[in-house]
Amino acid sequence: MHRHNWRMYAGLLFATACLAQNAHAPRSITWKEAQDEFRANNPDLLAGKVTIAEAQADETTAYLRPNPSMTLGWDQLTPYRSNPYEPVAQSYLFVSMNYLHERQHKRELRLASAQKQTAIATSAQADLERSLLFNVRDAFVRVMQAKAVVGVAKENLDYYDKVLAINKDRFDAGAIARVDFQRLELQRVQYESDLATSQVNLRTAKIDLQALLRDRTPVDQFDVTEKFEFQESLTTLEELHALALDNRPDLREAVLALEKAKNDHQLAVANGSTDPTFGIDFAHQPKPLYSYMGFSVNFPLRIFDKNQGEKLHTQLDIGRNERVRDATEVGAMRDVDSAFATLQGTLVVLRPYRSKYLKQADDVRATMSFSYEHGAASLLDFLDAQSQYRSTQLSYLNLIGACLSAANQVNFAVGSEVIR
Repeated sequence: MHRHNWRMYAGLLFATACLAQNAHAPRSITWKEAQDEFRANNPDLLAGKVTIAEAQADETTAYLRPNPSMTLGWDQLTPYRSNPYEPVAQSYLFVSMNYLHERQHKRELRLASAQKQTAIATSAQADLERSLLFNVRDAFVRVMQAKAVVGVAKENLDYYDKVLAINKDRFDAGAIARVDFQRLELQRVQYESDLATSQVNLRTAKIDLQALLRDRTPVDQFDVTEKFEFQESLTTLEELHALALDNRPDLREAVLALEKAKNDHQLAVANGSTDPTFGIDFAHQPKPLYSYMGFSVNFPLRIFDKNQGEKLHTQLDIGRNERVRDATEVGAMRDVDSAFATLQGTLVVLRPYRSKYLKQADDVRATMSFSYEHGAASLLDFLDAQSQYRSTQLSYLNLIGACLSAANQVNFAVGSEVIR
């Protein structure tokens, strides 16, 4: 019995350890996975989906027919007749039914208006997703950039440690003075500081990204796997303008609002028309009249109220929505132009780094290190070459991040991910 309990406890401890290990397993996501997680977990997007469902429910309400009405009655009760024992002798039962007939396609116009409202809600949801996805992409780029900076900082520190090891041997051999070696050691503080700062920035960027994704993975176990690089796109400004006109959800929302305003004006005109109420009634009377059936048509005389105010209101609303649509289109084109100019300006600075400056900085560092180790260069020249290489690497990474951010701005302005 004790052996059985011991085996059970050991199994439970092993299972607990496995679960704990799986709970803290490293997790690395791609940009596609980040988008899927964002769409699945973001509370603002989930709330927007409910808004669309509510608009769809309003479509059902808008297309409902008027309910008929029914009246049941008992008439001609005479409790004070000459014969008090026959108070219901001349009374009779009757029933009548009435139904309002809506003319001028009112139901169809109400349904069309509700459907356009659903389309507007859908476009508003897409515009909300566009705005929030811009923030997610920005946080994702900052994580990639901080991760790349950490890698460069570690590489620079490792390289400098090797240089220090070589110069320690030279110092021990009496080839350099103590003060020169101490200046070399003091320079190492800058590389340590770069590494510590980059690690803090990486952790902060991860926290920001996880907050947008509502990801509960421990920060130290969370990572991204995309390559921190930017590939130039051959898309022209004219193509971006055309894509923006087709894809911008806020522009589509403005167009739908204009269509809905026109539909609402038609509905206001239709609501100014007269709707008749058709009725039919049945009654059973005592002899000699017996039973009868009748028909009726009731319609209001719309002499004063012809829905003039709502007609004018909806007509004015058409003009207002036309101005809103034009303003939205102008704003969309301005956004595209500004984002494209920013991207092109950043690329002008980035291209020489790729083609020339990075290689030159590496060559200068290697040459000055070799020259200093062999006594052909001064300590100041050596430290200056190290500093130039470090600043060139960081500038290049910052330019890559700026290009990715500018591409994100272009995608936001266009309304779709045209530049990756």
